[in-house]
Amino acid sequence: MMDHLPASFNVTTLSFDEGYSPLFGDGNLIRSSDGKSVRLLLDRFTGSGFISSDLYQHGFFSAKIKLPSDYTAGVVVAFYMSNGDIFEKTHDELDFEFLGNIRGKKWRVQTNVYGNGSVSRGREERYNLWFDPSREFHRYSILWTNKNIIFYIDDVPIREVVRSEEMGGDFPSKPMSLYATIWDASNWATSGGKYKVNYKYAPFVSEYSDLVLQGCAVDPIQQVSAAGCSEKDAEVESADYAVITPRRRTAMKNFRSRYMYYSYCYDSLRYSVPPPECVSVPEEKHRFKETGRLKFGGHPRRSRRRHGRIPVGSSSEDQSDI
Repeated sequence: MMDHLPASFNVTTLSFDEGYSPLFGDGNLIRSSDGKSVRLLLDRFTGSGFISSDLYQHGFFSAKIKLPSDYTAGVVVAFYMSNGDIFEKTHDELDFEFLGNIRGKKWRVQTNVYGNGSVSRGREERYNLWFDPSREFHRYSILWTNKNIIFYIDDVPIREVVRSEEMGGDFPSKPMSLYATIWDASNWATSGGKYKVNYKYAPFVSEYSDLVLQGCAVDPIQQVSAAGCSEKDAEVESADYAVITPRRRTAMKNFRSRYMYYSYCYDSLRYSVPPPECVSVPEEKHRFKETGRLKFGGHPRRSRRRHGRIPVGSSSEDQSDI
């Protein structure tokens, strides 16, 4: 169990129609009667997804999400920022990806960061969770500023990427939209494709509520925004969620020591020299093999494949069970 942190973030939530539009699989997108929550379904015909109505230059992007239950092998639910539809060869991306599993095995979570089309330099981290994400809603959040990126689960920061000059264009810098999708990734998501989506258990339902888009909205035609975003950036950077307090820092350290099972920063076979943003933490490093996987219960080979209507940089690396 994780130590409980006090009070949720002070955020303003939106109804679906105030901030989002269907992306694909419109018939599998079901709004609640009050418009404040939405369900995305995957069936044998299609997955589904939604996208923010605006692009944003920095901000805080969040939702409470409940994942499908029972047998979910091959199913991927993604909650992410991207501009891949606009900048196809130089896109930026910030990902939460939830990887389904066979009955009795837990959902797993992956985060990733891409900047300026750096898909050959994946920055994946993978984690188990301290709760069952299919039984109740939990908040998943992405903070993106000019200085850093923080991934949150509930009020616990699980990952921070601090911008440095050495990162150059690998730090996301162009306006992005917020996406949520559910789709069939049978070819890689569970044990490297060993276990496929079984549509006997369909529809697979992911639920989203307490939707948050707090940032500088950008005209998608002009795509030039930095000068006009200083006030909104200052508002975001002064908010409670932008500060990793000592207590949150401790919670992040505890989470990573208990639940992180892969880090690209410790994958010396992949990166003989760790990428510049990597900070080697002795308490973390001693737990991992040179493959970046845990010394006990590691994960084998990797491969990559792209899909449509999903995070452009989504990894198809072997996600064998722990």
